Amino acid sequence: MLRVVIGGYGPLQVWCALLLATALPVRGQTHDEHAFRLDVGAQVLPLMTHASPALAGDAMTEAYLTQPMLFVHQQWRGVSAQVTLNLEGWTLERGELNAGNAGEGYVDRRHPHTFLHEAVLSASAARGGWSGSVAAGRGFVPFGTDDPMARPIAKYAANHHLAQILERWILLGAVRRGPVIVEGSLFNGDEPTSPESLGRIERFGDSWSARVTLLPHDALELQGSHARVESPEHAPGGGLDSRKWSASVRASHGTLYGMVEWARTTEYSGDRRAFAFASVLGEASAEVGAFRVAARFERTSRPEEERMGSAFRSARPHSDDNIIGVTRWRIATLNIARDVRLGDLRVTPFAEASRLSVEEITGSIFDPDEHYGSSNHWSLSAGFRIGAGLVHSRMGRYAVGMPSH
Repeated sequence: MLRVVIGGYGPLQVWCALLLATALPVRGQTHDEHAFRLDVGAQVLPLMTHASPALAGDAMTEAYLTQPMLFVHQQWRGVSAQVTLNLEGWTLERGELNAGNAGEGYVDRRHPHTFLHEAVLSASAARGGWSGSVAAGRGFVPFGTDDPMARPIAKYAANHHLAQILERWILLGAVRRGPVIVEGSLFNGDEPTSPESLGRIERFGDSWSARVTLLPHDALELQGSHARVESPEHAPGGGLDSRKWSASVRASHGTLYGMVEWARTTEYSGDRRAFAFASVLGEASAEVGAFRVAARFERTSRPEEERMGSAFRSARPHSDDNIIGVTRWRIATLNIARDVRLGDLRVTPFAEASRLSVEEITGSIFDPDEHYGSSNHWSLSAGFRIGAGLVHSRMGRYAVGMPSH
């Protein structure tokens, strides 16, 4: 059975698409690093996805405007500001078909991010071979790897909630000496509960993270990080706490890019270990003739939570009583794209295919074969990555914490 659902493109979504398609860069007219500089940009991905099977043996085909983003970066002397607006709350209310993903009450669909994705003010200074910065606002915690939106595969990796911590109130500091960057932060542990969510400011400081980055070569970057996140799934507090680890190697030279990462999250009730989830992921991209080819493989475990009213939604907030199993996903993805210039617009048509397999690893009552109709899945996507102006290529790093700073 094939069910086709086209996203509801109302007036707000049409306005969003037109705004993104016509956004132009604004820049200071000087290369003086002490002069005022302002950059703006935008991106959006019109995307169609076919998932087979999606549920109970049935296939689904859906279309969306995904990843609609507006970027504003300001720089003046040692002060910088980064603002990113994410408009997925208008275009992805039901979520985007993305088997293996789970988080913020969505299952096998990628949830819409919050409208205020980033709003961070940074101040930096350098002296005697040392440089340091302080940043504050709402944005990415210094933990793990870059936001998948800034990476070459359109579909999010299933390990997103293991490998990144974002959309929190943050206060962070960074110090750099030669090839070594050390970052630390305080933040609120609770995850967003809706696209309008701004998080609980009263919980600021209940969680912390630290990250060390080594840059042995211009093209090579090694990262290790740790975070303690208090009650991320239960906003008022009192839920399971997360202890998170991440390590990665990233290489980039010209049009070549590659990354390998490992991530682990262990959930605790007080001092009692409740659950553990782990991921290993590798991805790479390169230009082959006129095309860019990207590939990714991951092996990620995730909780299977009790569904609420829909096979694609889980209880929020959840407790350990809602977890009915743990599944392990193996996902191989291939993306082929070609860049096209249309005046000031960057238009990149692409096609993407993923082969997925899933198994339950705890012997629980959750049966992937029964739920999905098969333990093996296909996900086929095609669309366009449309952008103009600023490219926000290292989303999640600020000031001295940016390796190319």
